[in-house]
Amino acid sequence: MTKFTSILAAATVLAMAASCSTQKIAVTAHRGYWKCEEAKHAENSIASLKTAQEQGLWGSEFDVHMTNDCVLLVHHDPDIDGVRIWDANYSDFAGSRLKNGEKVPTLDEYLTQGEKSDKTVLVMELKKQGDKAHEDYMTDQAVEALKRHNLYSPDRVIFISFSLNICKRLAGLCPGFTVQYLEQDMSPDELYPLGINGVDYQFKVFEKHPDWIKQARNHGMSVNSWTVNKEEDIQKMINIGVDCITTNEPLLVRKMLGRKEKVVK
Repeated sequence: MTKFTSILAAATVLAMAASCSTQKIAVTAHRGYWKCEEAKHAENSIASLKTAQEQGLWGSEFDVHMTNDCVLLVHHDPDIDGVRIWDANYSDFAGSRLKNGEKVPTLDEYLTQGEKSDKTVLVMELKKQGDKAHEDYMTDQAVEALKRHNLYSPDRVIFISFSLNICKRLAGLCPGFTVQYLEQDMSPDELYPLGINGVDYQFKVFEKHPDWIKQARNHGMSVNSWTVNKEEDIQKMINIGVDCITTNEPLLVRKMLGRKEKVVK
């Protein structure tokens, strides 16, 4: 390496460090802010969304599935009480309850709470379904639900999914919205031509593929990481300058970010 290239490389590193030092990083509560008394430790509950809003967190993430009779439910796992959601009707879950006693919320019920804050961004994860037709229908219905609740705005919601099909459909249906891929099997260079404008990868992926950060930045894509709960891992994500950290420990991330937290406007 010549003296000139050494100086140039050092200058590049310093420029990247300076950029990261001034960048604000958003905090998203994973499945809502559920790890607290207010929500009584119930993930994806309406109470967990309400608590995230009350804490003034930038984002609150939640998961959406669809029943056999096409009712959209907010729930992480593909089954409830051992029953596969897409194989059952909504009525089959009438007696199911979350840890805090809430019934499993429909998407409409969840978005009714979402309407009550014009600050906390809703990070909507649309879960993989049994086939493309069901994924397409669920995606279309989720977008319609956002419109019914006056939440159809890039400032109010971003989309994430492990399904490439869902991400591509959202990119077409919702121009101007942030659509982030979760599966971790494709680079930003591969995703960008498909219209997908963000990646939301498990934090270890960025250690394995450090060049993916640069790829994403070159395309103007957003870079988020999940689910980051330990101090050492949180600090790594702060150091590399991701746009958002999704976590079960939002107040810890807030404390570690200090003035670098992207505050709710």
